[in-house]
Amino acid sequence: MNIDTSLRNLDSLFPSTFTEEQKARAKTLFLKNLSLEAHRWYGGKMQTVPKCGLFGFNWFNVWYTPGVSQISTTIRDNNDASFALSNRGNLVAVVSDSTRVLGDGDCTPPGGLGVMEGKALLMKYLGGVDAVALCIDSRNREGKPDPDRIIEFVKMAQPSFGAINLEDISQPNCFKVLDELREACDIPVWHDDAQGTACVTLAGLINALKLVNKKLSDVRIVLLGAGASNTTIARLLMADGADPDRIIMFDSRGALHRKRKDIETDPRNYRKWELCQQTNPQGIDDMATAMKGADVLIALSTPGPDTVKQEWVRSMAEKAIVFACANPVPEIWPYAAKEAGAHIVATGRGDFPNQVNNSVCFPGILKGALLVRARKITDGMAIRCAHSIADFAERRGIHPDNIIATMEETEVFAVEAADVAMQAIKEGVARCTLSWDEVYQKAMADITAARTLVQDMHQQGHIQAPPQELLEEALQKAIAAVQ
Repeated sequence: MNIDTSLRNLDSLFPSTFTEEQKARAKTLFLKNLSLEAHRWYGGKMQTVPKCGLFGFNWFNVWYTPGVSQISTTIRDNNDASFALSNRGNLVAVVSDSTRVLGDGDCTPPGGLGVMEGKALLMKYLGGVDAVALCIDSRNREGKPDPDRIIEFVKMAQPSFGAINLEDISQPNCFKVLDELREACDIPVWHDDAQGTACVTLAGLINALKLVNKKLSDVRIVLLGAGASNTTIARLLMADGADPDRIIMFDSRGALHRKRKDIETDPRNYRKWELCQQTNPQGIDDMATAMKGADVLIALSTPGPDTVKQEWVRSMAEKAIVFACANPVPEIWPYAAKEAGAHIVATGRGDFPNQVNNSVCFPGILKGALLVRARKITDGMAIRCAHSIADFAERRGIHPDNIIATMEETEVFAVEAADVAMQAIKEGVARCTLSWDEVYQKAMADITAARTLVQDMHQQGHIQAPPQELLEEALQKAIAAVQ
């Protein structure tokens, strides 16, 4: 079998005798097998290349000593000049202690490199933003992850970067790290698992509710999982108009409500305790009960496919919306949710319809923040980004299997950047003032340049296509494991 290197139409690769469940399992295994072999073949995903001209060896005297002394003294006298005279103005650090990598948990500090390099790849190709992966050992003398060590590391590293992207930090440490760094740093500190996922979830839900003719303020929402993602989703939903009395959230010990003394007495869980006080006033403590008549389920919990039961979905309101966004396997397969009566189903994966994934958000929001040299990313900027994504998709047309913009829609990232930049200026957190069109044009130019560079490297042979044997072996292993 000759496999299209673009990996389009993955479903066609598997035997026609496979059930929907077998096909879904086989796709997951194929992508995992291929990922391992492709990473080994390429030696990772990222490299460093110059952006300046090297027209002769005397140019090293310009880019390095003695000429570069003028750069050092200029920045010394005005630190903000570093954003224009170095790559700092377009450079993001992707920082993680790798204690909660996707659905795999603690993968040890270097275990997060695959995800963090992936983040850097997406930032460059989708947003025209340079990024570097920094997986750090935050363990203290007792061998436990220490949020204060992450905070201190980021504070020390911030002079080299225009923004910090926190990633895959386990709770409750993730709450303290983000909240303290957002105030302590003079550059944006963004937790993509939390804020990015919240942005794109809100964007998808805005359009899903339009399609089922329901209002955010009226719907009953159940959130399964109370980690960094869902707690931030709940906060943004309420900030954008959702009724907290109609929200019920579940963690691994049950529903969040005012009687959860285990959460109240642990000061590290202050974000969850806030939600205990704001939501679920009836104190409903059973998932099956909460799901009866619910309009929306947003699940970011244990990877499935049996975490969310079909009977729960059957008990939901008419035209129910199900977001099953655990990675790498959703809490319920989309086909199973549809069989149970869900009208709109979304997951975090790109090989199913309606990918609600933060990759549609973070390249654009970070680009906008960088272009106006924002000092932080506020909740207002995050909400504006969500509406930007939703509005973009609505303008080009939405339907139940296409509720949100995708990574293939290049322009969405430039539009997000411009909308977010305007919000930063409005809120007074931008160092410089640009027009919407100036941000949009600059973002589009940088995104186009990044994509053209990759295409040129393909054409010149600097990036080679993986051999067919590698793809075929990954596929056959997946099929054999499922049969």
